[in-house]
Amino acid sequence: MTPLPPQPPPSGTNPAADSAADPRPGPGPLVVLFGATAGALGPDLGSDETDLILLVWQVVEPRSRQVGTLHKSLVRAEAAALSPQCREASGLSADSLARAEPLDKVLQQFSQLVSGDVALLGGGPYMLCTDGQQLLRQVLHSEASRKNLVLPDTFFSFYDLRREFHVQHPSSRPARDLTVATMAQDLGLETDATEDDFGVWEVKTMVAVILHLLDGPSGQLFSKPEVVKQKYETGPCSKADVVDSETVVRARGLPWQSSDQDVARFFKGLNIARGGVALCLNAQGRRNGEALIRFVDSEQRDLALQRHKHHMGVRYIEVYKATGEEFVKIAGGTSLEVARFLSREDQVILRLRGLPFSAGPADVLGFLGPECPVTGGADGLLFVRHPDGRPTGDAFALFACEELAQAALRRHKGTLGKRYIELFRSTAAEVQQVLNRYASSPLLPTLTAPLLPIPFPLAAGTGRDCVRLRGLPYTATIEDILSFLGEAAADIRPHGVHMVLNQQGRPSGDAFIQMTSAERALAAAQRCHKKAMKERYVEVVPCSTEEMSHVLMGGTLGRSGMSPPPCKLPCLSPPTYATFQATPTLIPTETAALYPSSALLPAARVPAAPTPVAYYPGPATQLYMNYTAYYPSPPVSPTTVGYLTTPPAALASAPTSVLSQPGALVRMQGVPYTAGMKDLLSVFQAYQPPMTTPV
Repeated sequence: MTPLPPQPPPSGTNPAADSAADPRPGPGPLVVLFGATAGALGPDLGSDETDLILLVWQVVEPRSRQVGTLHKSLVRAEAAALSPQCREASGLSADSLARAEPLDKVLQQFSQLVSGDVALLGGGPYMLCTDGQQLLRQVLHSEASRKNLVLPDTFFSFYDLRREFHVQHPSSRPARDLTVATMAQDLGLETDATEDDFGVWEVKTMVAVILHLLDGPSGQLFSKPEVVKQKYETGPCSKADVVDSETVVRARGLPWQSSDQDVARFFKGLNIARGGVALCLNAQGRRNGEALIRFVDSEQRDLALQRHKHHMGVRYIEVYKATGEEFVKIAGGTSLEVARFLSREDQVILRLRGLPFSAGPADVLGFLGPECPVTGGADGLLFVRHPDGRPTGDAFALFACEELAQAALRRHKGTLGKRYIELFRSTAAEVQQVLNRYASSPLLPTLTAPLLPIPFPLAAGTGRDCVRLRGLPYTATIEDILSFLGEAAADIRPHGVHMVLNQQGRPSGDAFIQMTSAERALAAAQRCHKKAMKERYVEVVPCSTEEMSHVLMGGTLGRSGMSPPPCKLPCLSPPTYATFQATPTLIPTETAALYPSSALLPAARVPAAPTPVAYYPGPATQLYMNYTAYYPSPPVSPTTVGYLTTPPAALASAPTSVLSQPGALVRMQGVPYTAGMKDLLSVFQAYQPPMTTPV
């Protein structure tokens, strides 16, 4: 610790007595504080997650215009390497920092020395004053959180000298663009250009600016300090709320077990709005490592964006801009039941997963036990149900304090009946999100990507009147393909462009083009083979309608030949693919030539024929058909998932169904690829078969 010579008051004065007798109003003592890290300086201070290495401060008594001793202290950094910018500006070395005290010791000495200087200048509560917000919000609070240090209360409120300057000089440049040098220049202050001690010139100049501002006409100076929230406040969000998009960020890469408090700790020093942490869930209702965070203003959001790729434990977290609509979609809710459940403030929320479907409030309270009582008893429990009232096995519970929640978490994977129960920390946003997901989802989910029937006749044959495009960019559109083909696009048949998508509904990089003749297909292949599209070369090879049909039906076409579609129900799968016959048209003929009607699901189960019928594709093979898009498409493309209707003639000639056994056949679409037998059975587990009365 290096104390520098103080600036003494005029001779014959008593600072303490003058402060008490001075009639000039003003704030209490100000501690002018400057700091630097081992990395970036200036507006990027704290953005690179480097440790604090320097603190310089001096006490100012605004009413008596007296100043105390100027102090300078080095801080030992865990990573001793200095950035070139810091080494050049500070003149410090790794050896000098290795002999310094750690941050916790420096903060103790800071509090002791400040208290002594304030007492000499008249006493009273003091307030920190910094140049901008980065030092406290981005450096001190962030580093203290990483090192599990508890900062004194004085570090949770401060004055931003730039804002105070802008109050008295609003016509100057914006507050965020001000610096110590520009403020002194705008006021016409003379500074000591010979001072080369890093940090000392900044503090002396800040003191001179403060004293000059106090002599000005404005009476609003140093009256509204900046506040750093000590604790994140939970709370609900309504879908009717309007959230400013300039206040929301998306954090990606979070550990799956992280809670809203962990996210708030990552952004320690920045003020998050009440209920402003919304953890995102995946399709299975589990956390996906992302969260949307809403801050109190745009300035806090901009500081949060500077924490891009800062670390939470051993993981780095990506931080991006987000919109208010995204936040409301995740965190918003309209259920009165949820609003009542979340109306209790300062409660810790836990999520219970895997409950028996027959479990009620008494069972859950008994499972948790008397040592961790739920707030309000049964009123502190919220069971998640399907739209038809069936239980999902999930519930949320409220606890009055952290200690009770910790006691409840010890019941993680405890047994209730014959099932083990999982317990996790939860948030108000997660409650809204889980309830919204079950309230808006159908009993049987549909496919995420539309499955469109082929709206044109496919003539079976081996004539190579088609071309296959292989290696397309995943962002390629039909317009890109038409531009790629150039003059050959004029030879495409109506509805002759087929972009093949994979089973996830994403582009596969393949497309099939039906040409008017085999000669035109060969000419297009010769002209466009290995031609570039968006920095990728595309292979264009002739193929037949039969080969195209196999791929569109889910088969593969490689250099070794064709592989049939993976039909796992041979009793329902026709061995060959016959010619498609269009369904009866219900729109004018000239319009139907361009825009065929969409396919509809049959009202009842259609008996399957053991021989090929005159439609394409068959019901069973449609289950394995690749997703495709067609050109041109109607102005309103059908999005209904379904089969092509069987022609009446085929129904009349069909024999008895092979599915004549009792029961019903249910088709489940959109099932996740990770779903197992247990997940499928859970959909129907709460349904009870109807009781039959013997005749």
